[in-house]
Amino acid sequence: MFILLFLCWVVFNQNFTLEIACFGVAVSGAVFFFACKFMDFSIKKDLYIMKSFPAILAYIAVLVWEVIKANVVLVKVALTKKNRKPVIVEFRTKLKTGIAKALLANSITLTPGTITAGVEGDLFRIHCFDESLAEGLDALVFEKLLLKLEGGFTRVNR
Repeated sequence: MFILLFLCWVVFNQNFTLEIACFGVAVSGAVFFFACKFMDFSIKKDLYIMKSFPAILAYIAVLVWEVIKANVVLVKVALTKKNRKPVIVEFRTKLKTGIAKALLANSITLTPGTITAGVEGDLFRIHCFDESLAEGLDALVFEKLLLKLEGGFTRVNR
């Protein structure tokens, strides 16, 4: 996080001198200290995020691919089916942390044709544009990837 803060400082200043670099190190250090002290952040979490960066990139790639696939399916459904049957599907997730559940809900909503209508505990309610889009919601690729990321993150929090 410190490195990211420092890089943002340099980019926002649009210049790189010794004075800007020194002041950027001080400001970035102060913000990082504040995050560690008052926002339940730690160096362990920072190192875990850096270590799991390939998995995060894989998640983003899968999300982009699923959005593309859903767009194609949605166009086919919209152009060929005259009688669409919207449906609300419920499924339970194995995710435990709130941030993982929020990422799953947002990923579902970002995928065209589906909207996360509600989350209560581990129960997700998903509105689908057509019942053909509801197939496979209980075995989401998103959930599998988030379970891997969540497992490592919960070990870091202990």
